[in-house]
Amino acid sequence: MTSQEIRALLETQRVYYRSGATIPVKFRIEQLKRLYATVKKYQNEVNDALNADLGKSHYESFMCESGLVLTEISYMIKHVKKFAKWKTVRTPMAQFPSHSYKQPVPYGNTLIMSPWNYPFLLTLDPLADAIAAGNTAIVKPSAYSPATSKIVEKIIRECFSPEYVAVVTGGRAENAALLDQKFDFIFFTGSQAVGREVLRHAAEHLTPTVLELGGKSPCIVDQSANVKLAAKRIVFGKYLNCGQTCVAPDYILCHKSVKDEFVKAVIAEIKQQYGENPLENKDYGKIINEKHFQRLCGLIDPSKVVIGGKSDAKACKISPTVMDHVTYDDAVMGEEIFGPIMPILSFEYFDTVVDDLKKKEKPLALYLFTSDQKQIKRVTTELSYGGGCINDVIIHLATSEMGFGGVGESGMGAYHGKEGFDAFSHYKSIVDKKTWLDLPMRYQPYQSKLYEKLLHLFLK
Repeated sequence: MTSQEIRALLETQRVYYRSGATIPVKFRIEQLKRLYATVKKYQNEVNDALNADLGKSHYESFMCESGLVLTEISYMIKHVKKFAKWKTVRTPMAQFPSHSYKQPVPYGNTLIMSPWNYPFLLTLDPLADAIAAGNTAIVKPSAYSPATSKIVEKIIRECFSPEYVAVVTGGRAENAALLDQKFDFIFFTGSQAVGREVLRHAAEHLTPTVLELGGKSPCIVDQSANVKLAAKRIVFGKYLNCGQTCVAPDYILCHKSVKDEFVKAVIAEIKQQYGENPLENKDYGKIINEKHFQRLCGLIDPSKVVIGGKSDAKACKISPTVMDHVTYDDAVMGEEIFGPIMPILSFEYFDTVVDDLKKKEKPLALYLFTSDQKQIKRVTTELSYGGGCINDVIIHLATSEMGFGGVGESGMGAYHGKEGFDAFSHYKSIVDKKTWLDLPMRYQPYQSKLYEKLLHLFLK
């Protein structure tokens, strides 16, 4: 799609939004129900597309993508009527008589840019939130996951007219053309590098933006942890989607007293979950493309590999790999891994771990395996990160009851459930002042002491 076509598409959405068609809650619910039914209708095609792009099994595709999309849409259908109501707030005595309230209203014309690693979930989830909040949307899926982009486009075209919700496919040229336009709100999921470009373009138009980025998410295993259970859960979360998960545990910080036990448990779990030859496991995914495959291969130090390290260039597959005796100087610790490589570092003092993490960039997620409540309190109160789990990994994002998002270098803003509705809404603060009484104290000449008395009364 050319820049002129994109500009024309956005203009048709502006006209449609100004008509007020998207505002009624009844309309929003109808559109959400239509989206839900269409996703269900094309469930098998969605699974096939995810398998083609990322090698995902149908089970994993439903568990981690389409199933979560259906859950979010259902949640919005159930709650949007309540979310869209205005909320009364307390009015100061000095403003008597009046009624104060907050009114959620749509931003208007929104842009949703999604990544390739969870191309269905991270496109349709924010779209459901945008629709629930009463916006129009232009959706830009990743060019790296073409099969999923195609089914996303098919679903959206069947559900909606383009002046309401439209899909723009393509690569960098289309991304640049979209970011040159003035939207009312931008929702972006992807890398930090691209996120900076999105924010730079958004700043030109002072456009509010939610950025869901990434980073090196640490996973701490202390000496009080249930080591076998920790290994089981970490292996699941680390190698899910072949490690291409923004909240996957990037590296492990393991107490030296249980490190050898943990390594053995991880090796056993990899064999249990993926078999003796994971490259032949039909339910184990693949790296998205050759570029990322070569990058990941370059991060593996064969001298430190305790299991895995094998690859199939033709199939773009790398077996679940564990590297022991890793230091911060290793290449694998120099960037977000985003692949099936688990570096393990050891520590002796928990205080040192906390102090070191305070100095690093704020990650999207942090995980702690422990039975020590003091350690839990320290990590949850002292460290800054997007979200996380105690004694598990990644599952904190699989709920509509909590917001999901980053902080600092890992992003800004949040979505899912109510937070998703709020992300795509502006809350107007409104005072409805009554006319049957007009207190004179705010008008000149300033002689009355009533205003000060009312203010003190309110503060008591």
